[in-house]
Amino acid sequence: MAEDSDLERTESASSRRLEQAREDGQVPQSRELAAFMVLLLSVSGFWTLGGWLEFHAAGIMRRGLSFGHEAAFDSRAMSNAFTTLSWDALLLAAPLFMLCIAAALATPFLLGAWVFSPKALSLDFTRLDPIKGLGRIFSIQGVGELVKAVLKALLIGAIVVWVVRHEQGSIFALLSQPIETGLVSFGHMLLFSALTLVAGVALIAAIDVPFQLWQYYSKLRMTKEELRQESKESEGDPQVKARIRSQQREMARKRMMTEVPKADVVVTNPTHYAVALKYDSKNMGAPQVVAKGMNLIAQRIRELAVENGVPLLEAPPLARALYRHSDIGDQIPSQLYTAVAEVMAYVYQLNQFVAGGTNMLPPQPPAMLPVPAGMDPGVPE
Repeated sequence: MAEDSDLERTESASSRRLEQAREDGQVPQSRELAAFMVLLLSVSGFWTLGGWLEFHAAGIMRRGLSFGHEAAFDSRAMSNAFTTLSWDALLLAAPLFMLCIAAALATPFLLGAWVFSPKALSLDFTRLDPIKGLGRIFSIQGVGELVKAVLKALLIGAIVVWVVRHEQGSIFALLSQPIETGLVSFGHMLLFSALTLVAGVALIAAIDVPFQLWQYYSKLRMTKEELRQESKESEGDPQVKARIRSQQREMARKRMMTEVPKADVVVTNPTHYAVALKYDSKNMGAPQVVAKGMNLIAQRIRELAVENGVPLLEAPPLARALYRHSDIGDQIPSQLYTAVAEVMAYVYQLNQFVAGGTNMLPPQPPAMLPVPAGMDPGVPE
């Protein structure tokens, strides 16, 4: 079953899965890259600070071998001198120590970022299980680490043998050289050997880093079911979200319907579209759309308008243009000002007629309202 589960992990890890792994202290790591960085900065430090180290090391050695007859038989004086020289030696080596520490701390940033996880430091007794420990040793990962260690040892050994053979003549020549010349030659051989070793470790790191990244992301791969479950947890169940959106639309529709009785006019298609307009000259710069709808919603808007005495005006091009280019709560587009102005003038005259009784003639609804080309979605441009 475990193998089947691993085979099913065909999906790349999600950002949430990667973040959880970081919180648990699981980040890409490469000991070979860390060894390369430490060795590289150490050799660079020796190369850069070689003269300064040689000068101060010679001074420490000179002071250590220079003492009087009385100091030789004074244990306290010898102890103080040894303590002083030890501190001087530590301070001399401090720059190299700092370079090694900086290399060790900077390596994680090359593979992503440095992370501190309290969970990784927590006490977990399952890690002390000897059976699981043996399982890790004889697992594919354990065998891979063993093969990598053997290959690394062979490569380093081959580099050492090659360097010794390459510098064989120079090594034997040291026996016949003066001490000063011999030290310089020996320093050059050490530098060449160190650079060759750095190149070998760099080759190992170049192979190990891609392998470690591949292994890290392979462990975090997910099944399709895990992705779906994570999506539900982070974004919510799609069915629940659809139901919430449906309820939100229903609530918005109910709020919209409460505005229809307050409208000044409802422009209709007459059956497919209905747009309710309201205008307050004191608070509005232009008429405002308070409700709109198609088909069944349009029918309900018309019914509410009739029930509450709101005038209905059949103007199909204008109704379609208002529905397409206006949102609820927005003022009408400026291109429709002229057409809507004629509608509002008609509504004003109609209200005057209703208020004046039968002594006045009813106003005629406006015909051929000026809707600009391209505003009416029912007419091709």
